[in-house]
Amino acid sequence: MNLKTVLTPETVNLHLKGTSKEAIIDELLDMLVQAGKVKDKAVARACVLDREHKMSTGMKHGIAIPHGKTDSVSDLVACIGISDNPVDFDSLDQEPCRIFIMTLSPIDKTGPHLQFLAEVSLLFKSAEKRQEILNTKDKSEVIRILTE
Repeated sequence: MNLKTVLTPETVNLHLKGTSKEAIIDELLDMLVQAGKVKDKAVARACVLDREHKMSTGMKHGIAIPHGKTDSVSDLVACIGISDNPVDFDSLDQEPCRIFIMTLSPIDKTGPHLQFLAEVSLLFKSAEKRQEILNTKDKSEVIRILTE
């Protein structure tokens, strides 16, 4: 399981329009539904928001990783969105976020989910990669930056 196999250009959005945590989560879920990766948006949304209420997935450096475990997916799915404007996501460092990586995994599978979160968090220790992602105009390029 790695980012290359999970992310495709159709699960990358370079211009999220939402201005709130809920709106961003909706946009990310819509992308996964349109890509045919999520069976039930309402169920998936409830599990992601439930996770947010327990503890925000706004990390540091303008990155949020909303995620959840749900029966509306059969395997781990993910998408990435970049927001044109910073969005308040209750981040650990109090900074607004512009890079959002959502992952959903089946309730009964823990391994891929943890591996994915570990892989994603390593990538974002690099200020250079973050800047590259914010600057790119190409969906495939986002995937390349994340997976190189």
